[in-house]
Amino acid sequence: MINIEELEMLANKKEKENYRFRSYLKTHADEEKLDQQFKRLHEKYFKIYDCKKCRNCCKKLGISIDEYELDNICNYLNLNKEKFIKENLIQNYNNFSFKGCKCKFLDENNNCKINKCLPITCKEYPYTNKEERLFSLYSIVSNASICPVVYEILEELKKEYNFKLKYHI
Repeated sequence: MINIEELEMLANKKEKENYRFRSYLKTHADEEKLDQQFKRLHEKYFKIYDCKKCRNCCKKLGISIDEYELDNICNYLNLNKEKFIKENLIQNYNNFSFKGCKCKFLDENNNCKINKCLPITCKEYPYTNKEERLFSLYSIVSNASICPVVYEILEELKKEYNFKLKYHI
């Protein structure tokens, strides 16, 4: 499996190829079969990959936290909710996101302080085991430079579809 140091470089090199593959899937993939393939590969790679070694999603993506999730987190960490909001969050309609992308719940050892009460966006990322992947391929391709599992899933799908690699440096 690809290591985190190589991920961004390789994913950026393959970005055009991945977008061509996205277009290919849009016109050649069966929606139900593609969902099954994504789910199978999601399960395969998350069995062998330890997210604690990476946490790129925590460092590079803004998460969305709803009011209920924020209450749970503040109770769990014994935080003053109003102070935490003022110092760390931006309110977007009914949700909150961090000022800046890096999650404030990562400690210095790359551990998640709120593992027991994760927001749904954290629990479900990178969404590769969800239905209707054919309609979210753009975000999946974008996530290939963030998540090693997404990168590996795309590479394996290319092989399964005999996608002709026409990547040129």
